[in-house]
Amino acid sequence: MASIKGSRRRGIALHTSLIAGVLLSAFPFYWAVIMSTHTSSEIFSYPPKLLPGSHFAENVRHLFDTVDFFGSMANSLLVATVVTFLVLFLDSLAAFVFAKFEFPGKNALFALLMLIFMVPAQMAAIPQFVIMAKLGWIGSMTSLIVPAAANAFGIFWMRQYMRSAIHDELLDASRLDGANFLRQYWHVALPVVRPGLAFLGIFTFMGQWNDYAWPLIALTNPDNVTLQVALSQLNGTHGTTDYGMVMTGAVLALIPLLIVFAVGARQIIGDLAKGAVRG
Repeated sequence: MASIKGSRRRGIALHTSLIAGVLLSAFPFYWAVIMSTHTSSEIFSYPPKLLPGSHFAENVRHLFDTVDFFGSMANSLLVATVVTFLVLFLDSLAAFVFAKFEFPGKNALFALLMLIFMVPAQMAAIPQFVIMAKLGWIGSMTSLIVPAAANAFGIFWMRQYMRSAIHDELLDASRLDGANFLRQYWHVALPVVRPGLAFLGIFTFMGQWNDYAWPLIALTNPDNVTLQVALSQLNGTHGTTDYGMVMTGAVLALIPLLIVFAVGARQIIGDLAKGAVRG
């Protein structure tokens, strides 16, 4: 009886701490939504307002009048979606080779990949800009998509995942059935590593969606600016920033991220649950 009571207390304490953690994590999103419904003067009032206001529609109207919100969102969706699909394909394909095949120079190439992984992205900004300029891509979406089409982190992540998730017996059986390399990759490897791909897809989409520095440098054409660059134009000068409008833009920009996260997380949880049932 004492052990049952003790386990109940531990369960209650665990659930209480988890609920507290969820509330703390969700509070910044709640606070952003609240600020998007108030004016700047109301945001800085004391005591702070914790309930929704009545200025959300006005802030939305001011936002749409100030920047091309939907046009810049479409640009961000295009870049983030294309880059995500390219990263999922190219990184998983390279990772499959590194994880399950032997070839001359494999260890040296992987060591070089890890060196690239440790180089800060800011160090590559200038040579990357020079290359894009020589190719004539500055100002176009191509300057954002091509450099991000593959990355060292995605290859490293998928290689580690594939080494443990894909058993050599599956590949041996597929070879006996006459499957070539691409059929092994498409029909054997990818169905097994869907949770890893889902995580990489979420990570890549969020990174591209929130990227600000490189689009600010590369997109010299104002018609091609991404959403983060457009939202940065809402910051006024000499203390004239309309923070209610700024927070409205930030809240609306979160919606695609929440959708992608919900879809990707559902894929991860569903595949893990299937594995648990089979186990």
